[in-house]
Amino acid sequence: MAGRPDRTRPVHRSGAAGYFRKAQEFFESMRQALEDGRWSAAGLNAVHCAISCCDAVLVYYTQQRSAGSNHEAAVHLLASLAKVPEARQKAETLRKILHQKHMVEYEDRAVTAHEAAEMAKLAERLHQWAGQLLGPQR
Repeated sequence: MAGRPDRTRPVHRSGAAGYFRKAQEFFESMRQALEDGRWSAAGLNAVHCAISCCDAVLVYYTQQRSAGSNHEAAVHLLASLAKVPEARQKAETLRKILHQKHMVEYEDRAVTAHEAAEMAKLAERLHQWAGQLLGPQR
């Protein structure tokens, strides 16, 4: 049986700016949480920043975003943007961040300072890349 295609939702290209504004808010909250030593909050904001960056780039280039409950579909959609510089590399960055999502949200153990810093570093790279791609449209 063939796999079900990734579910997507159409979004007008102008919506990319809104997703990037969300990414910016999550990014700023992530940085503040790091400064305050709130590692779980930093990690979760890194996850949401990354997802919003992905949505912004997908909407900007394809006028759609992933609508599935599995974020791995968004990784595949991002990686499929062959004409977008570094899309495959940034899809892997997103995958690394998402790999930590379950731990941050659902495990009973605390996120460590090192884990939060690593997630933040990856989210910052994704955020900078998305901002460069969207340019003044954001």
